[in-house]
Amino acid sequence: MAVIEQELTDRYAAYNGDCCEVMGALPDQSVHLSVYSPPFCGLYHYSSSERDLSNCRSYDEFFEHYEYVVREIHRLTMPGRVTAVHCMDVPRGGANLGHGLADFPGDIIRLHERLGFQYAARYHVWKEPMAVRLRTMAKGLMHKTLVEDSTLCDVASADYLLMFRKEGENPVPVVKPVGLTNYAGSRETPPDLLRYRGWTGKQTENRYSHWCWRNYASAFWDDVRLDRVLPFKDSREPDDEKHVHPLQLDVIERAVVLWSNPGEVVLTPFMGVGSEVYGAVINGRRGVGVELKPAYYRQAVMNLRAASEPVADNGTLFDVVEAEAG
Repeated sequence: MAVIEQELTDRYAAYNGDCCEVMGALPDQSVHLSVYSPPFCGLYHYSSSERDLSNCRSYDEFFEHYEYVVREIHRLTMPGRVTAVHCMDVPRGGANLGHGLADFPGDIIRLHERLGFQYAARYHVWKEPMAVRLRTMAKGLMHKTLVEDSTLCDVASADYLLMFRKEGENPVPVVKPVGLTNYAGSRETPPDLLRYRGWTGKQTENRYSHWCWRNYASAFWDDVRLDRVLPFKDSREPDDEKHVHPLQLDVIERAVVLWSNPGEVVLTPFMGVGSEVYGAVINGRRGVGVELKPAYYRQAVMNLRAASEPVADNGTLFDVVEAEAG
């Protein structure tokens, strides 16, 4: 398959192709951070391609193929650095496992640990139950179900961001000389803290950064703006899932700022409409994204062209696949 189409700039590299093939052309330990949302096994189907993980015939087959992705990410990641995986519990029916929920996050954790990552943290992204019901039409969240038989009620399950560290010592610490300078979330910053934003004095006195960090360090992220996502409707095709929703930029930006330095490389193997690469670029990093579906790739390129913040030139990683494709 190789690369069908690509767009390379000094800020990002976007590829339309198979992520394992593209990642296979990149050098060892060339990625500082990866952030992505894998296809949720059996829950959504994104294309008819046999290369699409969402088309696996069983839960076990999904993890058999997903292992190739995680192995490549492990090879590409610098020692001591982070990969962050967005996921959720999936209905067993969707994963061909019967009824109830499958422990999709737990199986992702066990796979990463087996391949050499250390499981470091799980962040819970809170979702408002009524909004989830309206988006998914889940019967278990309807008040009618509560009235008729509450044993059939469901919960508006949180999304999770799983954090893993590659074994080894990080050769380039992720430093924040003036602390955190921008808060990604709906919580309003106390006005008296704004004067500390970008504080260059003693960081023990940086009340703005301390406030941001207290919220980020919580295992429960309850103020992620669920509607702060990149445009995606123009990328829909007639047979697409109706409720597919890009990963929220608040989640991506928190990961990018917390776990990478400006100018470093952030990878996503399942680019979709470009959210993770966009979040990397607008925060002064360089993004690398791979997307199998042409319609999503085209939308991603349009979204990435809207990212205007320049990124420092720190190497030639983006030329590697160009040479392979040529």
